[in-house]
Amino acid sequence: MPIGRDDSENVEIERFGEPVVPDFPIPYHTDIMERLNGIELDVARDNIAGNGFYYLKGDIARLHSAVLSYARDFMIDRGYTYYIPPFMIHSSVVNGVMSFAEMENMMYKIEGEDLYLIGTSEHSMIGKFIGTFLDEDSLPQRLTSYSPCFRKEVGAHGIEERGVYRIHQFEKQEMIIVCKPEESPEMFDELWRNTVDFFRSLEIPVRTLECCSGDLADLKVKSLDVEAWSPRQQKYFEVGSCSNLGDAQARRLGIRIKNKQKGNYFAHTLNNTVVAPPRMLIAFLENHLQADGTVTVPEVLRPYMGGKDHLG
Repeated sequence: MPIGRDDSENVEIERFGEPVVPDFPIPYHTDIMERLNGIELDVARDNIAGNGFYYLKGDIARLHSAVLSYARDFMIDRGYTYYIPPFMIHSSVVNGVMSFAEMENMMYKIEGEDLYLIGTSEHSMIGKFIGTFLDEDSLPQRLTSYSPCFRKEVGAHGIEERGVYRIHQFEKQEMIIVCKPEESPEMFDELWRNTVDFFRSLEIPVRTLECCSGDLADLKVKSLDVEAWSPRQQKYFEVGSCSNLGDAQARRLGIRIKNKQKGNYFAHTLNNTVVAPPRMLIAFLENHLQADGTVTVPEVLRPYMGGKDHLG
């Protein structure tokens, strides 16, 4: 990996699609949603749950669901088995999939019970293999999972008051691979390319960044971010993170591969985001906004939107 202090020293690998800046102003993403009568922020913040929550409605809510449904079918078509996992997990699973510092900053604990709300379905899906001995001929296992995700978002970034970029609750389609150690570099490339292909099919320009040593989270061997183009900001922003954790999670959770000749050995685990609305909706709305205020719906998404080719 590149050696560096923090995310400012991550290294761009490739770009896909042409980043375009239109000749009309792009409003802030919640302004676009409000003009389309698709979001209610103030009532969620002031009366219901506080900052980091919102109501989506109408065509924006339908677009949110359509993107997830399309992501599910996109991954199934690529040979991944679809799961809807538990949305709460025991502390033994939490401690197996992430570091204590990450847990304290992310996870919501259920009071009086040994249960945590998941921050990503990767936690439940890797936990599914706890204490197992896998046959070599069953690998690699390719899984894709849908879940809501809950995060404290403790730290310097904070929660946006009028935005949906960094929030406490969102939904996500994830992909997970469990494989033999020698397969994990190839599987890593497969995972991030899935996300790139998904965004390209929605006509959203993206780039990939290899994370440097100073930006590498605990337990990770290698990490790569996929970033989407923001015409409003005229820069890229993160929409997915691909990680190879080597055998770190497998050692903690006891996930082994059976081999009679050489002896049992630990598996490698990898994960990546397919798509996480509503953050992805920011890129979608900005890149497909037209001068008249309407939003174009790409052809691949129209079957999930009742045949609509535009919003507005």
